[in-house]
Amino acid sequence: MDRRTFLKTAVGTGALAASGGLAMPALSQNAAAKTLRFVPQANLANFDPIWGTQYVVRNAAALVWDTLYGIDSKFQPQRQMVESETVSADGLVWTFKLRPGLKFHDGAPVTSKDVVQSLKRWQARDPMGLMIKAIEVELAPVDDMSWKWTLSKPYPKMLLAMGKNNAPCTFIMPERIAKTDPFTQITEYIGSGPMKFVRNEWVPGAKAVFEKFTDYVPRSEPADWLSGGKKILVDRIEWVIMPDPATASAALQNGEVDWWETPLSDLVPVLKANKNVKVDIGDPLGNVGAFRMNHLFPPFNNVKVRRAVMTALNQEDYMRSIVGDDDKLWKNMPSYFTPDTPLYTEEGGDILKKRNVAEAKKLLAESGYNGEPVVCVVAQDMAATKSMGDVTAELLKSIGMKVDFVATDWGTVGARRAQKTPPSQGGWSMFHTWHAGADCTNPAAYTAIRANGDKAWFGWPNIPAVETEVTNWFEAKDLAEEKAAIARLNKAAMEEVVYAPTGFYLGYQAWRSNVSGVTSGPLPFFWGVSKA
Repeated sequence: MDRRTFLKTAVGTGALAASGGLAMPALSQNAAAKTLRFVPQANLANFDPIWGTQYVVRNAAALVWDTLYGIDSKFQPQRQMVESETVSADGLVWTFKLRPGLKFHDGAPVTSKDVVQSLKRWQARDPMGLMIKAIEVELAPVDDMSWKWTLSKPYPKMLLAMGKNNAPCTFIMPERIAKTDPFTQITEYIGSGPMKFVRNEWVPGAKAVFEKFTDYVPRSEPADWLSGGKKILVDRIEWVIMPDPATASAALQNGEVDWWETPLSDLVPVLKANKNVKVDIGDPLGNVGAFRMNHLFPPFNNVKVRRAVMTALNQEDYMRSIVGDDDKLWKNMPSYFTPDTPLYTEEGGDILKKRNVAEAKKLLAESGYNGEPVVCVVAQDMAATKSMGDVTAELLKSIGMKVDFVATDWGTVGARRAQKTPPSQGGWSMFHTWHAGADCTNPAAYTAIRANGDKAWFGWPNIPAVETEVTNWFEAKDLAEEKAAIARLNKAAMEEVVYAPTGFYLGYQAWRSNVSGVTSGPLPFFWGVSKA
């Protein structure tokens, strides 16, 4: 019996529900209604939203730290912590003012010094931040409530940079915390967001707890993604870590948890059959699967090896390993950009349209590959990464590559992928991840498409042709110029293999019927969610 059949059978018959549920403490009905129990996509193994870019960290951080601007569902940045902004006629001087009354969780007021130091830490790790840093003349406070950003040339997408939802976001921390080296993890978790992190109840691998911040003053506008009034309607949110999908399914059906972020698609029919559970697509913009390669070391420092992998890759294998037999949940994607969005292009994507193992073997031979092991670091506690990792191991072996398969957890992947040591010395050759479709609609929010060497995302590709087209997109005068730049960018990225897209897929979320206010989007939005 394979994994999928076992899960369907076990959960469908209630075997796991009877024996694999959580041992939860007894709570009064009133207390239970004020506590929302949430099963996140992965373990919260670290909690620094600038040091790393894991979605699970970003999602938790959105509760604890607020941002200067927040992106809405139309991808427009809206004021969040900012009350007003002005820009000089020549576009070189931006002046911002905080809205009054903002406090950190320790009671201290939020000031411009906190903002400036937080922006400095953020821009050291973020692609858009680095672009601004390259043209920055000065970033400094004007007074306690205002700060000024002076540039040497205009940067029209300034507000998008400060409001975007992809990690790292411009989460504002107290100055003392924001002074932490951006390449070192913070150890104090104080923000000004709608929830406080309960540090003494954090058990990585088991639980993370957030409590309502009573001094948080939401904006008056309706909440819309990361913008508007972030009104928290429960007193406490408990993240319950459940890497085993069958256990999570049983717990949701039993009422031991209230909301499951990423239910396995094979279990969705069982969940839909339960009258006490609601199921829907988590994010209509879906996800882009990624086979991320380390461009610094053999074998993937050789473009012919990277192209050999792309030539042998069959996206259907990857997608079916994640979503199963439901063809409505996935698409082939010979592109780096989200399907059915304005900039989608398949320019240069023929390499992904038809698998050719013989050609892949030929390319590998021409590359001079000498049998060095491919260190595949694969998270086993994430259904998508585990599934893709299994497919990759067979793919690499099929073209004659040696595989060193490192089965680990997502937290370890997050830490290990940041290392630039050789694969044989604790580094890595490849890992699997995914990118929210909302992050892959254009280069502004698309960290993974950048190819600017040491400043690039993990894997550190150095491909000038890609960076040229990123610049061309930023400087485009209209949509036609944007599309032309993106077509050239996609072609260059395919030719040099920034990374290998493994396909586009949708995922579900599920919650108890007594929970209201759950919406779809690129991350779980807890504001407006209540529990009867």
